[in-house]
Amino acid sequence: MTRFLTLALSGAAALAVSPAAAHVGAHGVHGASESLAAGVLHPLFGLDHVLAMVAVGLWAAQVGGRALWMVPAAFVAAMTAGFGLSVAGLTLPSAEPMIVASVVALGLLVAAAVRLDVRVGAGLAALFALFHGAAHGAELGDAGAAAFGLGFVAATAALHGAGVALGLGLARLGPVASRALGGATAAAGLALAFA
Repeated sequence: MTRFLTLALSGAAALAVSPAAAHVGAHGVHGASESLAAGVLHPLFGLDHVLAMVAVGLWAAQVGGRALWMVPAAFVAAMTAGFGLSVAGLTLPSAEPMIVASVVALGLLVAAAVRLDVRVGAGLAALFALFHGAAHGAELGDAGAAAFGLGFVAATAALHGAGVALGLGLARLGPVASRALGGATAAAGLALAFA
């Protein structure tokens, strides 16, 4: 399993040099309610964000226990930190390719039903989340940072919740359904990497 995890993460890192999908920006947005709406919509219109965030929930559901809340919470916290770094003018290198790499890696973790210590899993989710947050910050445009940030945090938490619910529901069907969905997520990430 350790060999698989090393291979999966190495493959995901290699994808970090590939081009990534574009996102809906918040340019031209004015006012708090428009900024909030732009923040909510931003991750929902980026397929790479949706896939990664749902995969976080699926993986947390597979691991179970404290992972059900720790892995998604670590993702949201680190994503918020990445957003803050971006708003402060710091740029994370290769943010977009790392987002695509996160889709592949998280999909592979679900496909292989990898069970890491919850702290390691939360740390891995947080690493990927920094890049998701940086991308959100880079596409802030004219939106108000606080309202935009609140919007994408809410959307992200909802996507994690959907992933957890889906994972728990699929567990009743046996492990194959979740693992197949993880494989499909990784394949979609590869398609995004080479699109």
